[in-house]
Amino acid sequence: MNKQELNHIANEVRKSILKSVYNAQSGHSGSSLSIVEILTVLYFNILNLDLNNLQSPYRDRFILSKGHAVPALYGVLVEKGIIAREELLNLRKLGSLLPGHPNMNLTPGIDMSTGSLGQGISAAVGMALAAKIDNKDYNVYTLLGDGELEEGQIWEASMFASNKNLDNLILLIDNNDLQIDGTLEEVNSPYPIVDKFKAFGFETIVVEDGHDVIEIERAFKEAQNKNGKPKVIIFKTVKGKGVSFMENKAIWHRKKIKEDEYNRALKELEENEKKSDTDK
Repeated sequence: MNKQELNHIANEVRKSILKSVYNAQSGHSGSSLSIVEILTVLYFNILNLDLNNLQSPYRDRFILSKGHAVPALYGVLVEKGIIAREELLNLRKLGSLLPGHPNMNLTPGIDMSTGSLGQGISAAVGMALAAKIDNKDYNVYTLLGDGELEEGQIWEASMFASNKNLDNLILLIDNNDLQIDGTLEEVNSPYPIVDKFKAFGFETIVVEDGHDVIEIERAFKEAQNKNGKPKVIIFKTVKGKGVSFMENKAIWHRKKIKEDEYNRALKELEENEKKSDTDK
């Protein structure tokens, strides 16, 4: 897909995030909005997926390690036709296909259940190692929050991935510089992120604008290089991206959305879409 098509899908995903979180009166809007373009490019231009066989042993795998941001993933799966759009109204409801964190036993298209931060990468490392053992040519992607890097398990898994030369493992870091209690510096800074991953044997790629679909796609393709090293792409993003009053505010990590806020946010996204159509 081209830039205009990807940006259109991203805008629709943002609407889905707001719709599901507002309707549930629960969920993580800011953390979801920051990863929209990353997931859009990944699912529409990068991942090797068979929509007729979502469990194909030859498919690429994706694990959302920062599982609280699952409204963004649900939005993308809706746009891919894997989840029905009306399911968005059932986010976090008892018995729903869309729980508050990814559940591989409930939701189509989910490769791993996540939620406890730090654990998704270990599952991804295991999948990447399995591919090597089975001589299968698939890549494993996992998306982590920058605050999540404060978990020690991240670095244990990274050390193992480098030691086993898992060049089919690609980490994606949502570097929006905010977590639930404030900035990374205020809580427990994992910086310098690039230097740390280099020290652990990773090839590092930095995307200065983690909302530029062209730059995101370029980074993904660069990371597919099989050179014996696991890869990490650090995306500089904006928490709450796309909704002006949510952007760069830690409070929107999990704040409830009021009716007037929901209507204002949707209006902004619709105006963004009109502006994008005019710029074509």
